[in-house]
Amino acid sequence: MPEPWWKARPQDVYRLEDRISSIYVERCHIDRDDNAIVLVNKARVVHIPAACLAVLLIGPGTRVTHAAVTLLADSATTLCWVGEQGVRLYASGLGAARTSHLQLRQAWLVTRPKERVAVARRMYDLRFPGENTQGLTLQQLRGREGTRIRRLYAHHSQRTGVPWTKREYKPGDAFAAGDDINRLLSAANSALYGICHAVITGVGASPALGFVHTGSALSFVLDIADLYKAEFTIPLAFDLAAGGLTSERDARIALRDTIVSEKLLPRIVADLKHLLSTDSEPLLEQELSGLWDEDGTVVAGGTNWGATDPFAPAAHLDVIPPPPPHEQNGAGTNEEGTPDEPNDPKEAAP
Repeated sequence: MPEPWWKARPQDVYRLEDRISSIYVERCHIDRDDNAIVLVNKARVVHIPAACLAVLLIGPGTRVTHAAVTLLADSATTLCWVGEQGVRLYASGLGAARTSHLQLRQAWLVTRPKERVAVARRMYDLRFPGENTQGLTLQQLRGREGTRIRRLYAHHSQRTGVPWTKREYKPGDAFAAGDDINRLLSAANSALYGICHAVITGVGASPALGFVHTGSALSFVLDIADLYKAEFTIPLAFDLAAGGLTSERDARIALRDTIVSEKLLPRIVADLKHLLSTDSEPLLEQELSGLWDEDGTVVAGGTNWGATDPFAPAAHLDVIPPPPPHEQNGAGTNEEGTPDEPNDPKEAAP
């Protein structure tokens, strides 16, 4: 009997940081041909090796076969069902991780205020390299971040000559409001969210358990994406607008190429592990498949623990126990073996 797909060995798939970052597809048919997924539309047919892809963004008008999803899951490729132009993330499939260790660690950190503040502070430290943030409250750090982003918008506007007034975004319809530069920022950011989401699920963390953001199923995705907007999506959007490339597709393709050239995927993986791990508790890569014990330890799974139960019957006594004494002769008896007294006087009559 073949091994189930979730038993894929680490050597069977490419490491997440070595893969193509993402591919967005819409209005096409997705099928399987051996170890490749096949994208079919009216114009052409494209084959893509499944194990080389980190995330497949599936847009509207797309059909996907069971065989294709099975291959992508076995290849540890994350599937994300998104809205038109990749604006919203509706659902996602299983990532590459085969262990819950990182998610348990994340839940432990996010539910303890002191540890949560420490992780949030490390996130801000990554945004302010070379700056001393010791002693600053989270409110002060948020204020400094807002000031930094406003200065970045003004700087790139002056650098590229693209007019800038303010950030305009309409929740639920990212491209309904704003000028070209705002629409490019929305498109680039949404693609970055999909990539960060794929990495988060790929390493085994939870997209919902955020440290700075909270209350959303994608809170941690927003946390991680914010680490890279100043370096990737903001300058990219201004450069595209200055060059007259104003479509959402231009933003996605340009961001994809930049992520490959700047090796962002391995950087996101390293930053995630830095944020969620400690020197005293290294992250585990292998699947444990253990059983939790009440003293906080983990014992081996797939083991018959009945032999350690002092109250368990002997294994060779495969017999049906005799019925209680009151069921042997049909008469009710008490613990001393004498007949029980009837509760109702009428029951005593012959």
